[in-house]
Amino acid sequence: MEVAHARGGERVSAVLRGFHGGVRVPRSKEALQGAGSRSAALPPLLIYPLQAHVGTPARPVVDVGRKVCRGELLAVPSSYVSQAIHAGTSGIIVEIAERAVIHPGGITDTCIVLQADGEDRRLEPAPPLDLGRATPEALLARIAEAGIVGMGGAGFPSHVKLCEGLSNAVRLLIINAVECEPYIACDDCMIRERAADVVLGARILMQALAASQCVIALEDDMQLAWDALSSCDLAGAQIVRVPAIYPAGGEKQLIRMITGAEVPAHGLPIDAGVVMHNAATAAAVADAVVRGLPMTERLLTVAGAVRTPANLRVRIGTPIAHLLDGCGRSAADARVIAGGPMMGTRLIDESVPVVKTTNCVLRLPAGSEQPAVPCIRCGDCVEVCPAQLQPQALYEVARAGDWDGVRELHLFDCIECGACAYVCPSRLPLVHYYRHAKSEIEALELEQRRAAELRSRYDARLRRLAQAGGAAAGLEGQVEPDAGEGPAPAPAPDRATMQAEIAAAIARAKARRAAYTPPAAGGDGDGTR
Repeated sequence: MEVAHARGGERVSAVLRGFHGGVRVPRSKEALQGAGSRSAALPPLLIYPLQAHVGTPARPVVDVGRKVCRGELLAVPSSYVSQAIHAGTSGIIVEIAERAVIHPGGITDTCIVLQADGEDRRLEPAPPLDLGRATPEALLARIAEAGIVGMGGAGFPSHVKLCEGLSNAVRLLIINAVECEPYIACDDCMIRERAADVVLGARILMQALAASQCVIALEDDMQLAWDALSSCDLAGAQIVRVPAIYPAGGEKQLIRMITGAEVPAHGLPIDAGVVMHNAATAAAVADAVVRGLPMTERLLTVAGAVRTPANLRVRIGTPIAHLLDGCGRSAADARVIAGGPMMGTRLIDESVPVVKTTNCVLRLPAGSEQPAVPCIRCGDCVEVCPAQLQPQALYEVARAGDWDGVRELHLFDCIECGACAYVCPSRLPLVHYYRHAKSEIEALELEQRRAAELRSRYDARLRRLAQAGGAAAGLEGQVEPDAGEGPAPAPAPDRATMQAEIAAAIARAKARRAAYTPPAAGGDGDGTR
């Protein structure tokens, strides 16, 4: 089978290329092989962190004491890169306060707390959109209003990714259903049960992007999911299988296998002419556009040291402890992970809520953790690194706190897959140090940006005073910078403002696309260099 190369019109054989590194890890999915999903019991409280996505926190539009229905808006986007949050059931808002959230450091964040009334009354859905007439503006606005974010990664708001895609020539949409981490089986289950919705969501995303081709990627051991998709009217989309090698589901790795294109260092898939969305995101798009339903629940896997592993349909905001109680703890002493064993976040507090990106709750026996020993320079970490970095060198430089050094070693190309730590015979906590270095660098850069902004405001104030007749030379050493001076923050956008911003972004994208001239095909015709 062939798909179009992202940059030109040449054809490339799909899934014939590999990517550098990777490891074969135990699948540990036998308990859920072919099993269906079931609904988790509704908890007494649903908890909604305002910052559970890439971008700025959402802004609450409800107060304590407010009664709400399922699907009712609780918080609106505070900026272009933000998300809407909707109630997962009917009840009353009992608190807006700091609560524990999913984070390796066990930090708290502002959350909206909803007490369920047990009636589960639903707000009337929005009217469905006519796909034959719906414009990209209408599709993107509906996706934004539904609060859809990427459900397989960091939670990037989906409408923003689509808007950015419109600013470039998108040749290929990839629907990523590759579940390469052990234990996680929710996307496989969802495709078996909702294959038609995944395909419909893919068609809607193609229409919103004006993408010329679509590929749905599965692992080669997901035969039942393959059969379910094959029975649908794919409407031009193609299904491809990729080897069950970790981390085949990574964006750059999957693009390399399907197209042969390399995403540039520090780049994004759109730089290779590709937009990628998770399979669960595609199904949520179908719910929003065709059924008018906002995102209030998701399918996730509960596995590991539990009596009844399951793929559960869970309301967003459900405390993780509630899910573990429902599945039964089979070991007294265990560690709980949100996500898979390779890239998940170990939880300090089980009361943290499920968010839109939570695809797995994993409970593993504590066991005896052996201490790390000095590196023996075996080079195994270099061989398995899919980003072709030098993990051991990065570890030493990060451990020494040399932030310039880790930049030179391309730290931010690390996808934190954990393959290096998995094969390390010295049991070094490699990824821990990479994450720490990234957070320290990001904090320093934020501090520098704030300092530059304050200095800019101070200089602007001096210029205004000088223009008003003040003596600038005398003021230079006397006037204190006013951190609070400057333009007032813009109010949170309402629905009309958001739609206007989306429409403007699409108009700019159309103008760029009209002026875009595709490069002539070259090379040997297979997309390689």
